[in-house]
Amino acid sequence: MRCLSWLPLVVVSLMACSSSEHDDLQQWMDTVSQDTKGKIPPIPVVEPYMPVPYDVGELVDPFKPAKIGPEDKKGGGGFRPDLDRPKEPLEAYPLESLKYVGVMTRQKSAYAIVQADGALYQVKIGNYMGQNFGVIVAVSEAEITLRELIQDAAGDWVERTSSLQLLEKGTK
Repeated sequence: MRCLSWLPLVVVSLMACSSSEHDDLQQWMDTVSQDTKGKIPPIPVVEPYMPVPYDVGELVDPFKPAKIGPEDKKGGGGFRPDLDRPKEPLEAYPLESLKYVGVMTRQKSAYAIVQADGALYQVKIGNYMGQNFGVIVAVSEAEITLRELIQDAAGDWVERTSSLQLLEKGTK
């Protein structure tokens, strides 16, 4: 009962807060809002969609997975590895695993010394190395240059030039 005795006091104080001391502010807001109108921009005019026809004529369709290139290169482009020749020992190794360790010249011909699995092999221009039908086309004191044949996405054989750099002293 004692707790309920303070309830009328709270109600009276809340009513005092809602007295007319803010009536002038409420009146000003009412008069200003009567003259104010919101401005909404008009809806933009949407132009109708006009599709453009795709007339390719004799052009290659860009959405087909066919190889883009000259017509005379279709069917291999003239490059084809000789699958009937006997494989040389260094063709069993990927090119990345071979190490060019030295070069020697004999009768005006350069011979490269290549290491594979701890064994040393002597190769010259015309020998094959690596697993991509790589034939040696040049031997210099700095590198061995190879011409490899690889298949592209369309199944055609394409030529790629690779090289094997001479190892510097102290590197393995």
